[in-house]
Amino acid sequence: MEKYSPQKECVVMTRDQVRAVDAWAINELGIPGVILMENAGRGCAGLIEEKLKDLSAPKVCIFCGTGNNGGDGYVIARHLSNSGLAVTVVVCGDRTRIKGDAKINLDILDRMGLSVNQLNLAEDEIGPRVREFTTGAHLIVDSLFGTGLSGQLRDDYRRLIETLNSCECPILAVDIPSGLDCDTGRPLGAAIEASWTVTFVAVKKGFTSTQAARYTGEVFVASIGVAPP
Repeated sequence: MEKYSPQKECVVMTRDQVRAVDAWAINELGIPGVILMENAGRGCAGLIEEKLKDLSAPKVCIFCGTGNNGGDGYVIARHLSNSGLAVTVVVCGDRTRIKGDAKINLDILDRMGLSVNQLNLAEDEIGPRVREFTTGAHLIVDSLFGTGLSGQLRDDYRRLIETLNSCECPILAVDIPSGLDCDTGRPLGAAIEASWTVTFVAVKKGFTSTQAARYTGEVFVASIGVAPP
């Protein structure tokens, strides 16, 4: 894992370029997507453990969306739990929408006996529920949205992100702070204000904008198990 600095030469990619790398790894190299997800999540878990190593009983709260970014969160949860950390997992949205590689990793958590909580954005009072989940947490993981997000956030997700930002707890964003546009570095109504972002394959184009640092915090580039061609 390598730390990004604007002064340091690095690979920068747009949303479409990152998607092309994923497609190349899966379709041409034959690496199953679930392995790419495993590598990504394991890299995030390693940095989280490093950040919390001086605490005697660290607690991490992971907020997961219903797509592949949420799948990364389930991998992170498994690795942190295996390392003895207390982990709270919160699915934000309709659990029945979780498919493919993300569902594989969610099902593993269920079979491990790890508690997976549900946040119903349409019915629950978001503020009190988020505070209930994050009480005592030393770090929050933002695993809501990945680089594919475009267009303005729905009001319920905007409220969720604003509530997470208001928690007095550092946030680690998975691949990109949720709500941040991958290519422009501008918030799509609201964006997670992370202390650290672990991004995959390459620095995202939006991270190079002057305003992005407010949302990304320190940026680390993690491998998915194969380098771009």
